[in-house]
Amino acid sequence: MSAPTTLEIHESGDAALRVVATSPDAGKNWATVHSLSGWLESAGVEGIHGAVPTYDSVLVEFDPYLTSARQVRAVILLGIRQLDYVGPALRTPRRFEVPVVYGGEFGPDLDRVAEHEGLSVEDVIAAHTGKTYVIRCLGAPAGSPMMDGPDFPLPVPRLKDPRLSVPAGAVSVAGRQAVIAPAAAPGGWCVIGQTPLTVLNADAEPLVPYLPGDVLRFRQIPAADFSRYAGQFLEAAK
Repeated sequence: MSAPTTLEIHESGDAALRVVATSPDAGKNWATVHSLSGWLESAGVEGIHGAVPTYDSVLVEFDPYLTSARQVRAVILLGIRQLDYVGPALRTPRRFEVPVVYGGEFGPDLDRVAEHEGLSVEDVIAAHTGKTYVIRCLGAPAGSPMMDGPDFPLPVPRLKDPRLSVPAGAVSVAGRQAVIAPAAAPGGWCVIGQTPLTVLNADAEPLVPYLPGDVLRFRQIPAADFSRYAGQFLEAAK
């Protein structure tokens, strides 16, 4: 029998509460906080204007002129009891396939990562493309899909000197995490490749096509094919 998930509520400034899930099962913690976030978003409680889930916590933002931390805490406890009654309910994930050119000008840190891990470049690419990733949460910049990283032997260190600009589509790793950059921005993660697909669509709502809980796989393509995909938007598989 698995250990139960404990949920703790902490104040986070004057206009937010942070709910933290704790249990030995990281996947269960993630599912619980994302289900709680979805329940809070659908409840439409006046004064609560955001529920932002991450790996094992959800930040519940509220307007202190319309409600109070005590009232928001009561709503959160109601949501927790609701989840205990019906169980976490997550939507059916959509699937994305991301073509990537690895190494060279597209992945300037690929050799560095391979050397640190004691692997060949080919083994690093095989590990990166050999896993199905769950998008755990959306981060900066511009809704970056934050994912558990490849099954490398060691955590990947960040760059000692972060780059002033990492291009849109950069495929990067750091620690035990993996990410795609939807937009150009400074960055200290190791860039091992780049996708030619456009991830951020400024004319769409939402701006990125995925949500936490969706799944993603990377697929290696040759550098000669980069231009063939350029200009296409990332879309869920039909």
